[in-house]
Amino acid sequence: MSDELDGVAVFMAVAEARGFRAAGARLGVSGSAVSQALRRLEERLGVALLQRTTRSVRLTEAGERLYAAARPALDEVRAALAAVSQLGDEPRGSLRLHVSTAADTVLAGPLLAGFLAAHPHVCLDLDVSDAPIDLVAAGFDAGIQLGEVIDRDMIALPVTGDIRLAVVGSPGYFARHRRPAHPRDLSEHECINWHATADAPPYRWEFTESGRDFSVPVPTRVLTNDPGLILRLARAGVGLTMIYEDRAREDIARGELIEVLREFSTPFPGFYLYFPRRRQAPAALRALVEHVRAARQA
Repeated sequence: MSDELDGVAVFMAVAEARGFRAAGARLGVSGSAVSQALRRLEERLGVALLQRTTRSVRLTEAGERLYAAARPALDEVRAALAAVSQLGDEPRGSLRLHVSTAADTVLAGPLLAGFLAAHPHVCLDLDVSDAPIDLVAAGFDAGIQLGEVIDRDMIALPVTGDIRLAVVGSPGYFARHRRPAHPRDLSEHECINWHATADAPPYRWEFTESGRDFSVPVPTRVLTNDPGLILRLARAGVGLTMIYEDRAREDIARGELIEVLREFSTPFPGFYLYFPRRRQAPAALRALVEHVRAARQA
């Protein structure tokens, strides 16, 4: 007789990933194995849980009810298993983090390298993206994001100090264009701009004047979601860009980029490690939290 729970974890993975291949990648099995497990579960229950098309997978009403009822219980089981499996001296296992692309200095710096060196049995699964995401529904343990966009029901721990955006251009660009004296002058310039996803609007550049925050739309010559490309194009003289100061600091020091409008660019709260409230956090996450706290106090 089949276990009554057989296939439920597979169903949950498909419901969260919205596809057999993505669920299989998460579970470490093939998409066909996922499909077969789901069919056996549906046959055992006598009801369809998914509506399958050539392009998408959607939950039926029965699937929605099963997911809503099983998700909290499965989270508790996962937390309990993680707690039991990590009763030894060393945290171990995989820690899934969703990280903003702008936090690449956090990833490339000593913080994560030091954490991995201190905890050799922990593996990091890093998803670097600016796409909006439900951290819990997507199966992430934690994320690193700007404090101002983190939901208030999350626990948030500062990873960096305040940060600042800088408007920069190359000497070659300024040889052809007058430097802007005020953000309103940007309307006369060619700009390299950013957006989080392909369907997101271009970023409105944000400034402060006399204690008042405001934003301006800029003429966009190039629009991309790749901060590395933005920096390379700015060096090449394609246009002005607004970028995190720490990314451009060395270029500014070498004279490859020139900062303008600095008096209108004020610091703001930086990046935070954030995660949902839960009864039993995985030991690897607890270790990362302690590591971040210690690094901030050093």
